[in-house]
Amino acid sequence: MNQIELSNQTVLITGAAGFIGAALAARLLEDAPGLRVVGLDNLNPYYDVRIKQYRLAGLRCRSGFVFVEGELSDKVLVDRLFEEYRPALVVNLAAQAGVRYSITHPDCYIESNIQGFYNILEACRHSYDGGRPGVAHLVYASSSSVYGANTKIPYSTEDKSDSPVSLYAATKKSNELMARAYAKLYAIPSTGLRFFTVYGPAGRPDMAYFGFTNTLRAGGKIRIFNYGNCKRDFTYIDDIVEGVVRVLRRPPARVTGPDGLPLPPYALYNIGNNQPENLLDFVEILQQELVAAGVLPSDFDFEAHKELVPMQPGDVPVTYADTTALERDFGFKPSTSLRTGLRKFAEWYKEFYM
Repeated sequence: MNQIELSNQTVLITGAAGFIGAALAARLLEDAPGLRVVGLDNLNPYYDVRIKQYRLAGLRCRSGFVFVEGELSDKVLVDRLFEEYRPALVVNLAAQAGVRYSITHPDCYIESNIQGFYNILEACRHSYDGGRPGVAHLVYASSSSVYGANTKIPYSTEDKSDSPVSLYAATKKSNELMARAYAKLYAIPSTGLRFFTVYGPAGRPDMAYFGFTNTLRAGGKIRIFNYGNCKRDFTYIDDIVEGVVRVLRRPPARVTGPDGLPLPPYALYNIGNNQPENLLDFVEILQQELVAAGVLPSDFDFEAHKELVPMQPGDVPVTYADTTALERDFGFKPSTSLRTGLRKFAEWYKEFYM
């Protein structure tokens, strides 16, 4: 793989006010002199927009950041951004997130995750028009959800992933197939990243650790699904960003296969902690760190505020990332411990809400 020098490049990040998008934009602007980040986000109210504005505030004060509010499904807008800014690198993180929300609001997923991603692929395709150098690398977010009903663990990108258990997962698998087709047809260097349960400060309030914290602080009772017999490969946000940056700089090469035809410059990786945690252990560490940070009182009766309940639709009992390929190709493996990550989240939560 050839390595791209990020300095003085233009990077388009969709979902720039999102959890991963904002953290990635901050890291790129900090690391690469002269780099320009064009951030697109619709600031939708799927969760508390104040958190999105908080993330954006940390970016707006940085030289080289340009923010555009709009919909990824707006093809005219997407084409205009490509024409005006001519990004050399594109990171597509914008998507309607959430497994359970897709059960009740399917239209949002088709519009953003399918139509929106198609608009990105088409804009990348036409970035080469007229002999222009165009997009050197498209990196896009997939999800561990694509593994669906698989029973083999850890999950490898070599495994079958054609049994989604939610529409959200189906849209993410569709993104992978679309990207591979465009890589083959138009030689667009593309890499998909299957993220595993990303968490950390300024994260998404619809994620379990954040929702549990809100409920416990309000004196409510948290519901632990599958009677606590779930495992998740929790991955800290800084580890995710490090992985994305390393991947972004090294696009798949355009090469010819043994039959003389070009191979698609396409790759797919898991980014997970490679160490799934039991859900009951997770909530125990979370409440300890919330007490230590002063979010919960020192005498908090945790046992009185939890309830073990059956599995809910769309969920799977285990997520576990095989990160062998990521380690092999980029010399990187996420390593932040769950306690360290939850401590940083608890400290941020105290500062932001209290």
